[in-house]
Amino acid sequence: MSNNSKTIRVDYLARVEGEGALYIKIKGDTVTDVKLKIFEPPRFFEAFLRGRNFTEAPDITARICGICPIAYQMSSCHAMEDACGVTVDGQLRALRRLIYCGEWIESHVLHVAMLHAPDFLGYESAIHMAKDHPDIVQKALKLKKIGNEIVALLGGREIHPINVRVGGFYRVPTKSELRELVPNLQWARDAAYEFVRWTGTLEFPDFEQDYEFVALRHPDEYPFNEGRLVSNKGLDIAIREYEEHFVEEHVEHSNALHSVIKGRGNYFVGPLARYNLNFDKLPPSVQKAAQEAGLGPVCRNPFKSIVVRAVETLYACEEALRIISEYEMPEKPYVEVRPRAGVGCGCTEAPRGILYHRYRIDDQGIILDAKIVPPTSQNQKTIESDLWHFVPKNINLSKEQLTWKCEQAIRNYDPCISCATHFLKVEIEREWI
Repeated sequence: MSNNSKTIRVDYLARVEGEGALYIKIKGDTVTDVKLKIFEPPRFFEAFLRGRNFTEAPDITARICGICPIAYQMSSCHAMEDACGVTVDGQLRALRRLIYCGEWIESHVLHVAMLHAPDFLGYESAIHMAKDHPDIVQKALKLKKIGNEIVALLGGREIHPINVRVGGFYRVPTKSELRELVPNLQWARDAAYEFVRWTGTLEFPDFEQDYEFVALRHPDEYPFNEGRLVSNKGLDIAIREYEEHFVEEHVEHSNALHSVIKGRGNYFVGPLARYNLNFDKLPPSVQKAAQEAGLGPVCRNPFKSIVVRAVETLYACEEALRIISEYEMPEKPYVEVRPRAGVGCGCTEAPRGILYHRYRIDDQGIILDAKIVPPTSQNQKTIESDLWHFVPKNINLSKEQLTWKCEQAIRNYDPCISCATHFLKVEIEREWI
């Protein structure tokens, strides 16, 4: 066969958040190079947190992401409270879980119906899909709105909430305000159950890898805010031990750092990791829904993450209803937190996976140093690894089909590229031998 090189370009990988590019080089039937290039300029949040008061961290870090600001607020609050020796419990802790439910609902539904489902059904976008599946899109929009309503009530507004503070909230809702959410949440629970069933009917590529899944695990509940960091390959550490086991590395082709487990390499965070490590903590009704959709307690196929996100949406609806039913308004909306010199660490479960924060503050509460590790940067090497293994299995597809499949494989992770990238250009170079 004569030498021949092919380049496949996709000017915009739609349905992801952030700016980046994918480069794949194929020589004959062999993949010789894969690079997920994140070229969105760094925004230096860690740098300009230095010199600010510790109480400002939740409001500043919320601006990192418009889709998952609660995760950034929660991780920063837990880290500052850790530094100051404060624990938030009782109804304030429950309200933190409730606002996280809202974020999971709105983020997961956006991904399931608007960003990922078009891949499985063969549509360019959710707008094109809506012509043939108006019911799915309309229900998804209503579900997302209900998630936003929870965030707005507890956070003060839907985007970049302003009511979260170190120690709790500036204002907490009354029982009657929370009860007003119940009818919509009951509808949302039923709609989420239908989404679980529907996603289970989609066709999935036969693709599994021996992943190391990493997530929080709590002894009593499916994790949002607290727990130990565990993996399916023996990791079991306190959040404070994170940097003893994980390290960030700079790679030439990306402005986002790659995170790896020391001595072991890439790992997998997000809904699939949480599900595999915490299936037993889901309520029986949610476990049953997952099993009816074809999932077992263990799932290693990243393409089925769309089903797992639907399962977690159902869980978030159930958990929100439980919290509201047990709610008693606390005497104060926050626990007093007085600064002291020290280092604090926090790690919570953003919709896309674990989000680690570490701060060093002085005795006046001034931030001296900050470290933030978002979930998408932790998944980058695993995304590249997937493509190394996935492309050879699909080597005989046309360039259009192969490009589509590669985009779909990336969207399995719902990458938030600005957190770690709005544009992903795909370039596949193929050299025949």
